[in-house]
Amino acid sequence: MSDPTSPTASPDPTGAERAGYPPIGSYAFLSDCHTAALVGPDGAVEWLCSPRFDGPSVFARILDRGVGGAWELTVEGADPPVRRYVGDSLVLESRWHGPGGEAVVRDLLAVHPDSPGSTEPPAGKEEERTGAEPPASAHPPGFSAAGVLVREVRCVSGRVRLTSRVEARPDHGRHAARWTPEGDVLRCALGRDGESGTDALWLTGTTPHTPAPASDGDGVLRAEVELTEGEGATFLLGYRGEPRPGLDPAAGGQLAEETTAAWQSWSDRASYDGPAADLVRRGGVVLRGLLSDETGGLLAAPTTSLPEWIGGTRNWDYRYVWHRDAALVVLVLLRLGHEEEAERYLRFALNGCVDRSERMEPMLKLDGTTRIDESELEHLEGYARSRPVRVGNEAYEQHQMDSYGHVLDAAYTFQQVTGRLTDRDLAELWRLTDILAGIWREPDHGLWEARGEPRHWTYSRLYSWLALDRGVRLAELCGETGVPVDRWRAERDAVRADLLEHGWDEEVGAFVQAYGERGMDAALLHLSLQGFIEGDDPRMVATIDRIAEELGDGDHLIHRYDHKVTGDGFEEPEGAFLMCSFDMVSALVLAGRTEEAQRRFDALCEQAGPFGLYSEQMGGDGTFLGNYPQAFTHLALIEAAMNLEAAEHRDALHSWAERRGRERAERAEGDHAAED
Repeated sequence: MSDPTSPTASPDPTGAERAGYPPIGSYAFLSDCHTAALVGPDGAVEWLCSPRFDGPSVFARILDRGVGGAWELTVEGADPPVRRYVGDSLVLESRWHGPGGEAVVRDLLAVHPDSPGSTEPPAGKEEERTGAEPPASAHPPGFSAAGVLVREVRCVSGRVRLTSRVEARPDHGRHAARWTPEGDVLRCALGRDGESGTDALWLTGTTPHTPAPASDGDGVLRAEVELTEGEGATFLLGYRGEPRPGLDPAAGGQLAEETTAAWQSWSDRASYDGPAADLVRRGGVVLRGLLSDETGGLLAAPTTSLPEWIGGTRNWDYRYVWHRDAALVVLVLLRLGHEEEAERYLRFALNGCVDRSERMEPMLKLDGTTRIDESELEHLEGYARSRPVRVGNEAYEQHQMDSYGHVLDAAYTFQQVTGRLTDRDLAELWRLTDILAGIWREPDHGLWEARGEPRHWTYSRLYSWLALDRGVRLAELCGETGVPVDRWRAERDAVRADLLEHGWDEEVGAFVQAYGERGMDAALLHLSLQGFIEGDDPRMVATIDRIAEELGDGDHLIHRYDHKVTGDGFEEPEGAFLMCSFDMVSALVLAGRTEEAQRRFDALCEQAGPFGLYSEQMGGDGTFLGNYPQAFTHLALIEAAMNLEAAEHRDALHSWAERRGRERAERAEGDHAAED
């Protein structure tokens, strides 16, 4: 094991194994855009929350092998299953080879494909420009959640004996499930006392579950069935509301086929065949799986407290929406052909800002509110005994200046490509730009949410410049004359001058993390990605090289910063940051060092998990660390792939948006000319 005080140290590779926890990257991710599940390498569902992504867990064995709870499905005498996703879906297929036969299991959070016209189309231009809000569909286009976890089994040869063991532990494992029979269905209330409350689980199947012996644990259910070739069994676990008509266990195969087809149809909309096309497509599906069907918000990750260092305390709840993801989310969704999802996400973000306060909160809950109280679940031991397990996130109280830039960049890009911002949207964007123009000189907590005193972070200045730049450009694009554009231009130029004077350190020979400090920050790779400075500018090149030298880990991983130099309030180190590692690829492309970028990119792609998924961080030995799967890792991968494909000196996604904007303007001019 490497020196644990080093920014490039690796976690003990045997630590998770000793504690009985599978590697983070070995879990398969299921989603119906309402909640998510993680399925371990032994076929057990070890993570599921109800009634939505950020609700209390029902299964949480990934955070505690003893009291977390799980749904096990095993074939007697079989080896561990061989697993894969079916096509571009989030339907997991597991193939079990037993001593007397073979079985195939399909696990899925079921969705119903939309019929044509079942979601409202985007509002027309005239309606939007009068200030009316475009109609919002009840869920993202393509499909809707059935509210049920399906486990469908088929014996494909010989004879197999199947056992299902359900140990639900509601309210983050605080108590055992109390099941009540209601006809062919078992029901479990999800109140804090296990009895009250309107939310409930329900369980049914072609083979009924019955209470297990007391020795198997309180509230545990079991079902056993022997299947011969051609026979099957299906189990349904509803995680919200009552069983819906048509959710018959006998129709498990149909639910699996419908869900597979719905995901594949959505993925097939993507128009990309460049570098790492398979990982780009899988990344798009992951992003779709993290989109809330209720509001359009995109989770940072579906999990809480997967550690950034095995045995460490850097364990956070990421089941919320961060504005720092906004610009890249909108750009990637638009580029992959998912315009309606981009619009729903942007409108959710803007609605979360409207007239709320004179400071933008950096994050939102899925219901659009911002109060996200943080607490520790002391009864859970944490993944690989990494305490504490946290729910909630007190970072909502911080002021993070970069949030303004992300939202304004997202809105500007959306308007370039679609022209569909409403008058209400624009009014909020003008308000945010004007607020930022008056406060950008203040210190803040920064992108990395350091839990100490505010500082003058160089990255925050970059995104203050970006916010003002996009505010000016957006006003010009819309022909807006009723806003103080001249003031915004002056403040934009002042931010730029301030950053160049104080963010660049002549002795260090690079842009530094914070004014008056000497530490490096991989987030500053965005200086060229956002067009603040040319990618091959000597100062940018020097910063790239200094980041690689001080924060590099091996030949392709990059840490976000050196925790000892930054002083982020934690003694233990953390893994390399995968978003920053992919950002390095993009920055190298813009610097004209395409071969080096390609080598790094290929190495990162080779370390994808077995399902093409990535966590937030990675140890030098390839160990996945942090919450999983992580939205901004997949976003940065997609951006890097598209930059490699274009091999230009400007960010490929922004260049694409500009081209689309010009094409849209030319079409509009042609239409006007035809009318005349």
